[in-house]
Amino acid sequence: MAETPSPIVLANARVIDPERGLDAPGSVILAEGRVLASGPEALNQGAPDGARVIDLDGAVVAPGLIDVGVVVGEPGAEHRETLASASRAAAAGGVTTILTAPETDPVIDDPALVDFMLRRARDTAIVNVHPLAALTKGLAGEEMAEIGLLQEAGAVAFSNGRHSVTHAGIMRRMLTYARDFDALVMHHTEDPDLAGAGVVNESLSASWKGLPSIPREAEIIMLERDLRLVGLTRGRYHAETISCGESVRALARAREAGLDVSAATSVNHLTLNETDIGPYRTFFKMSPPLRSEEERQALVAGLADGTIDILVSGHNPQDVETKRHPFAEAADGAIGLETLLSASLRLVHAGDVDLLTLLAAMTINPARRFGLEGGRLAPGAPADVVVFDPDRPWLLEKDKLHSRSKNTPFEEARFSGKVLTTIVAGHILDA
Repeated sequence: MAETPSPIVLANARVIDPERGLDAPGSVILAEGRVLASGPEALNQGAPDGARVIDLDGAVVAPGLIDVGVVVGEPGAEHRETLASASRAAAAGGVTTILTAPETDPVIDDPALVDFMLRRARDTAIVNVHPLAALTKGLAGEEMAEIGLLQEAGAVAFSNGRHSVTHAGIMRRMLTYARDFDALVMHHTEDPDLAGAGVVNESLSASWKGLPSIPREAEIIMLERDLRLVGLTRGRYHAETISCGESVRALARAREAGLDVSAATSVNHLTLNETDIGPYRTFFKMSPPLRSEEERQALVAGLADGTIDILVSGHNPQDVETKRHPFAEAADGAIGLETLLSASLRLVHAGDVDLLTLLAAMTINPARRFGLEGGRLAPGAPADVVVFDPDRPWLLEKDKLHSRSKNTPFEEARFSGKVLTTIVAGHILDA
């Protein structure tokens, strides 16, 4: 992508820019890797010399999606996913920026490893890649990572992956230290002692299946502890993936108290529930686990009213060797980069969330929270764009997925809403 891209005019479009609250007919003009004009006002601006004009026939043009906490196998587990394969999957799903989790081998807990991720992304990825760095060394939850040096190397935030920091004193020190660098602390809110050997939500469904379960309190207690510590330290905090209605209410109370907190949930937890596990289908085994339909509806309401800021795919590739086991022994995780937009559009078609709110949770909200330049279509913004038809039907075929791993919970699912084109830095991508 080093060469300067030719200008592009995306004409006859429905332009949606959540940052400006814009949803109107218009055009988007891209030149020199930036947005030159967008919306109705672009109709009155002439096309740049040599521009390629693409008639979209009413398709939606929106900022490219931003997905936070994407697990990739590189380095250490390239058989599951590489930066190259993850970026192709992202492009196919309209995702133009991914923030990669530090759960690699070795763990991204050293400035040299942050630099490695950035260089590998520059050389092999076709979308923007920003690494998250480890909150503690080796993700062990004991010794704080060098937050200042990691941030200087290019880490955009700090996460302990799926390993919760159980020691309240250590978590307090990390929030305090990170505050001095204006760094964002991300945390997986699950008490491992309460979760124990659980693999599904604690409910009658778990009892019927004979599976060890995880109570909602494992999440709620950890989240409420963290929010108390944020109040104590005045740090910046982000809950990585919440799954319970009580978690939504706790976040709302923290916001009312003036705390600098945010939260994400995954498209899986918004569109699926524990009954989808069916006859022990391991592609539905996730962390946190899929919850009840009541909890799912509470999450949807939290997204609709803005309490939940960010929507993520929960992309966590697992190969057949880690998924082809009895349910209790299989690895957690599902891929999701390619289905993030299409699956989330189910909420729009159901009338649960409006399209502007949905897109904000995948564009401008994560951009603002993580200090990224993208997520918007205002003049001067990066030319990172997704074009999609919100009503086009399609069937997901596992063999056509771009991810190296195929552990999707949406195999053979029928979607209404398909990505047509993804543009990064003004370049039309061929995933």
